[in-house]
Formats: sequence, structure tokens, C-alpha cells
Amino acid sequence: MTNEKGFAQAKEVWDERFRREGFLFGEEPNQYLVSQAAKLTKGRALLVADGEGRNSVWLAKQGFDVDAFDISSEATEKARAFAAKSGVQVNYYCCEYRDFDWRATHYDSVVGIFFQFASPAMRSDLFLRISQCLKPGGILLIQGYTPKQLDYKTGGPGKLDHLYVESTIKEGFLGYNWLDFRLYEDELSEGAGHFGRSALLGAVGRKPISV
Repeated sequence: MTNEKGFAQAKEVWDERFRREGFLFGEEPNQYLVSQAAKLTKGRALLVADGEGRNSVWLAKQGFDVDAFDISSEATEKARAFAAKSGVQVNYYCCEYRDFDWRATHYDSVVGIFFQFASPAMRSDLFLRISQCLKPGGILLIQGYTPKQLDYKTGGPGKLDHLYVESTIKEGFLGYNWLDFRLYEDELSEGAGHFGRSALLGAVGRKPISV
């Protein structure tokens, strides 16, 4: 989801992946999101790198006011059609993350599911933007792959420095109160993109009222 060196044709790569028939990651929401959704703060929610809309549509169905962005125009068009078919309103934006309008203290919740396109330098920048756009006391939910995923090869970027360890998240969001934090393994069935035994990190944190 960037034009950074090393992933120069990111938009073209993702457009090609999402252009295929059907939903690359399925139509059902991410199960970690479903299991932890009660911890989110109702109101405005942002979905980072939302792809074809499976998670944003589900959150909209739960009564959230949802914004979502992705670099792929193919994915964004699928997401808009999926939302319309599902009878919900989601505000979709097709843009690279640095071009998104990160309004300060605007969102009650931010959700990032498998957005491990980012190199460590980009990730630091992205984490900062995520934290700044959350309201004080707002909720962050992240799921991603851990280094053991390189053995399973059932999804993810296949790059060690793009994967999460505990310190990746806890140092990236200092001062957060972690309502759930786990390193675990599970069987995923999220379309063809995430399928099989997987090494995962799940985290739900509350942004401090004052920093």
C-alpha cells in the first residue's frame, strides 16, 4: 500500500490481486475483530487498508459510522458494491496512506487488520498518524502476523521486518492501556488470501486521555 522503494508498483500489484473474480480475503469479517468488537467505542471508526470491505461493512452493520481507505481502486470499487448490496453506508477513499485525511482526534475507534505492507520506517509513520487521529480514550484494534508466519506461509508479506512482535505494537503505541493482547496460533479461513494455520498477534488498546 505504498510506492516506497522495494514495493514500487504497490497499487498495480494490489489492483491485479483484487481484480480476480470473487473476494480475495472472503466476505466474512475477521474473527479477531468480531471477538473483540464489544471493546470498541461506538461512533466514528476508521478501517486502515480495508481492501474489499469485509470488515468495514460488518462494522457498519453493528452501527458504527465508518470511514475506510485502501490504495487499490479495484478493491475500493468492490467494497462500495459490497456495502450497497449489504444495505449499509461506508465512506470509502481510494488513496495511499500518506494521502488520507488524518484528522486529529477525529475517530472513536481505529481498526487495522493485516496491514503489514509497511516497512519499519513507514510503520512508525503510520502508527503515529493512527494514534493522532484517535480521540483521547479511543480504541485501537490491530491484528497481524508474527515471525513464525514465515514457516506457515499461509498469508502475509513474507518479510521478517514487516511482521509483529510484542514490542512492535507496545512501543509503537506507548502509554496505551491494553484491553486484550495476545500472541497465538489459529486456523484462518479468510478467502484464498489467508487460509490455514497462522501465527498471529491481536491487540486492543485504549489511547490515554492525556500524553
